Amino acid sequence: MNNIVHVRVRPFGKVYRYLNNLGIELKKGDFVVVEGDFGLTLGYVLKTSSDTENSFKPVMRKATQEDMEAFQKNLSLEKEAWNFCLQRINERQLPMKLLVVESALDRKRIIFYFTAEGRIDFRELVKDLAAKFKTRIEMRQIGVRDEAKFLGGIGVCGFETCCKTFISFFKPISLKMAKDQEIVLNVSKLSGLCGRLKCCLRHEYYDEAEDTVDEEIIAQEEKEPEIKKLSFIIKEAEELIDESSGGKDESK
Repeated sequence: MNNIVHVRVRPFGKVYRYLNNLGIELKKGDFVVVEGDFGLTLGYVLKTSSDTENSFKPVMRKATQEDMEAFQKNLSLEKEAWNFCLQRINERQLPMKLLVVESALDRKRIIFYFTAEGRIDFRELVKDLAAKFKTRIEMRQIGVRDEAKFLGGIGVCGFETCCKTFISFFKPISLKMAKDQEIVLNVSKLSGLCGRLKCCLRHEYYDEAEDTVDEEIIAQEEKEPEIKKLSFIIKEAEELIDESSGGKDESK
C-alpha cells in the first residue's frame, strides 16, 4: 500500500504530500482532513505514491459526513465574511482589493487574501472582523501571479490558464527562456493575464538540455570551431566561421 498521498487542499489550490499512517487505503478522489498552512482543512487525494521519508505531516483522518457538512457550512461563512470585509474596506477607504476568503475546517481561523500596491495598515479592519466573527483573523497580501491563480481566466491559447489548472508552486521565469527557444521578444505577447511572463515559457525550457547537445562540429580549414548558437529543442550546435575564410556554417 502506498504511504504517501498527494492532496489538493482547495479547488485548483496547491498540492501537498502527506503521510498516510491511518492503516487504511486512500485512493484518488477520497476526501481527507489534513493540517494545512492555516489549520485543519478538507482536501482530496489526487494520487498516491511511496516514499521512505517519514517527515511529511500525517493525514488526520478520512473525511466523515460531519466533515463534509462542516465544509459546506464554511462556504456560507466565507461568503458572509467576504461581503462584510468588502463593506468595511470601502467604509475605511483602504486601497486594497479583496480576493478570496478561506475558513479553517474548525473555524478557528479565517484568512483574507488581498492585493495592494504597497503595505496596508489594516489593524482597524482586523479588529472589525474579529469582533464580528469571534475567531482569529489573518490578512494575507499576495502578488499578481497568485491573484491570477485565484481568479483564473482563458489564455491566448484558448485554454484555461496553467496556474489555475495544474501549477501548484510558481517557479522563476525569465526572458532568457524565450531567447533560448528563439521566440520573438515581444513582451506584450509573452505576458500572461497577470502581466508577468507566461508560465508556459518554462514548459519548453530544459534546465539540463545544454548537456545533451551534440558538441561534435565539422571544422573548416582545421580551425578551432566556436559555438555560435545552441538549439536545445532540436539539439543542434552551429559553428561560427570567419566570413573572410570563405567557409560555410556547418551543423550537426
